[in-house]
Amino acid sequence: MAKKIIVAPLNWGLGHASRCVPIIHFLIKHKFTPIIASDGDAFVFLQKEFPTLEVLELPSYNISYAKNLKFGLLFQLPKIVKAIKLETKCIDRFVVNNQDVVGVISDNRFGVRSEKVPSVYIKHQIHVLSGIFTFFSSRIHQFIIKKFDECWVPDSKENLLSGKLSKTKNKTFNLNFIGALSRFKKEELPIKNDVLIILSGIESQRERLENRLLKAFKNTSQKVVLIQGKIEKNQQKKVLGNITIYNYLLSKELERAINQSEVIICRSGYSSIMDLAVLKKKAFFIPTQNQSEQEYLANYLKRKKSAPFCQENNFTIAHLQELKNYNGVFCQENNLKKELLRLF
Repeated sequence: MAKKIIVAPLNWGLGHASRCVPIIHFLIKHKFTPIIASDGDAFVFLQKEFPTLEVLELPSYNISYAKNLKFGLLFQLPKIVKAIKLETKCIDRFVVNNQDVVGVISDNRFGVRSEKVPSVYIKHQIHVLSGIFTFFSSRIHQFIIKKFDECWVPDSKENLLSGKLSKTKNKTFNLNFIGALSRFKKEELPIKNDVLIILSGIESQRERLENRLLKAFKNTSQKVVLIQGKIEKNQQKKVLGNITIYNYLLSKELERAINQSEVIICRSGYSSIMDLAVLKKKAFFIPTQNQSEQEYLANYLKRKKSAPFCQENNFTIAHLQELKNYNGVFCQENNLKKELLRLF
């Protein structure tokens, strides 16, 4: 009987889902059968990446995004807590009805765990930055981490990419630093694109940045490729002058596009940072406004002389000239160790 492990990323942009791709490949390599569990775009994306795998659709958090992200989420806490309880029931029911399930891996889904099988949590933020609420959000999150058998931190023990987000002196956390998680591999390919824009994240922030960048590059002579980050039924492509636009690219296509591009423009989301570090690419970051984690990471990498950034309202093509003063974001490709699976 095949040993099955539920892999459940949060549906918040595509970052959580994309960094579960190497986890799923890792499980398959070691003779486990992953079950994809999520909702929304994250669910659809992983179905497209792994069309033969069993799936489990989880309850959606149904978060609506106010202009002020922090306060918008605060007012929706009762709805989020309800969704967490529902997904816990969903997982428990599935584990009871499927005796071949030997474990659960949750990427930021608080309720995806089970008392019946080992449960792992993936998170690079031991400290959750939220402005004046940072102390409380961090304590709440650390309380949640302790409910899992282990927390896999996708960074080095030296906190190379996440900085203070993953630093802690608290020995009660069962942390395992597993290195950067990326679905990509570095290849030395001929450069075909001057600029590759990779959009992601929540609406309407994603759409607003897309419009800003299309306007900025409208009259450029540079060859620009823009990936909208919109997971739709069919892949679409259109050309506007020197700009080629795709609604989405799956992993192998996107890996090739990044390797063939001189400069990458994207949000300073942690999954994007890990991908670019593994591919050793120069990047210009545009953090999502009022998202403390992305603002911190952009500042952190700028201080390290790894990558420049600016706020989206200030962006012009001229900002890309700053890249010559930065070294790029680099780390070693991850080689997940079989010992990680000892819990299962």
